[in-house]
Amino acid sequence: MAKVAVLGHGVVGSGVVELFHKNKHSIESKAGQPMEVKYILDIRDFPNLPYSDRFTKDFQVILNDPEISVVAEVMGGLSPAFDYVKSLLEHGKSVVTSNKELVAAKGAQLLHIAREHNVNFFFEASVGGGIPIIRPMHQCLAANEISEIAGILNGTTNFILTKMIHDQMGFDEALKMAQQLGYAERNPAADIEGHDTCRKICILASLAFGSHVYPNTVHTEGITKLTLEDVAYAEDWGGVIKLIGRARRLPDGTLSAGVFPAFIAEHSQLANIDDVFNGVLIRGDATGDVVFYGRGAGKFPTASAVVADMIDVAKANTTSKSLCWEDSDGNQVVDIETVPFSFYLRLTSPRDESFPAAVKALIPEAGELHRKNQPADEWAFVTPAMPEQELKKLLDELLRPGDKLLTRIRILDY
Repeated sequence: MAKVAVLGHGVVGSGVVELFHKNKHSIESKAGQPMEVKYILDIRDFPNLPYSDRFTKDFQVILNDPEISVVAEVMGGLSPAFDYVKSLLEHGKSVVTSNKELVAAKGAQLLHIAREHNVNFFFEASVGGGIPIIRPMHQCLAANEISEIAGILNGTTNFILTKMIHDQMGFDEALKMAQQLGYAERNPAADIEGHDTCRKICILASLAFGSHVYPNTVHTEGITKLTLEDVAYAEDWGGVIKLIGRARRLPDGTLSAGVFPAFIAEHSQLANIDDVFNGVLIRGDATGDVVFYGRGAGKFPTASAVVADMIDVAKANTTSKSLCWEDSDGNQVVDIETVPFSFYLRLTSPRDESFPAAVKALIPEAGELHRKNQPADEWAFVTPAMPEQELKKLLDELLRPGDKLLTRIRILDY
């Protein structure tokens, strides 16, 4: 029998325990042995639950119980989660987690400790919630050289952008609706400023390219500065705006990684992923583009991935050889301003019809965009691909007193 423990009884933790009880027969059948939740760690009391006798407030009880072989960490954050997980692995207990912050910051170290002690550290739920993405990458796509990953990795921002695109709802109003529906936290900064997406693309990039990509090396922008005017210009261009986490191997072996709003053509599979759904595109040399789609968060979708990892751990008799990457100093990630992109620019200028001519003189291939009720002093252009460093120099040369750059958004081809 595999006896397990769950650290945390919040949204995901309660979902894990409920799934264990609801689907006990099928879970045990797939694990090939009986499985039982022996402990649930939480500082709160839950006296009215049918499994209230399983709760403990003392982590040491779990750590020092030799019957516990698998632990699910679903508390979130780095402290005390990192210390708990590190201690569990060092005591020969496998750990599964939904904690993206932990994996993005400490994944290489924890995977190394797991290998040293012949146990497993699994984290399927840390990126796509209920979307299978980690296991397909290191197993099903193992024969591929992955060159690029791009994804809509945050349901809150995707919901907000969907409302802006399809309902002409302003950012503030869409954010308020997301909070009312429970999609956004009272403090939504981690979502709308791109930090949640950054952690997830770091995990995917680390796995795909074999060396740890740290969040502080990844250029990160959110969606707080986007307007309905930008949405309208994207439509005229032939696409939509999505918040994209992206990592790409460059010809010299270095990596380009970033989180930013991007124009995506309307025919792209990523363009049609709406509301709170997530989608991840993996570009392999053998498969071409493969897209994974589904609910990226939520109580039971995330709990489903956690429990699936626990089943896999229960079946394993050694450390996974394919779920791994090495630590790094972060120098493999290049400055995003050195990587060529096409850009959408929205500007104001009192120079009337002379302004487009000035733009074309500096950027001959710039294409002009239009929108309904466009003010006479507002202009929008799409540039050819160039490093942002070069674009900034051109803009410094272009802009005169009275001119203003309102928006700069990258354009991606998927």
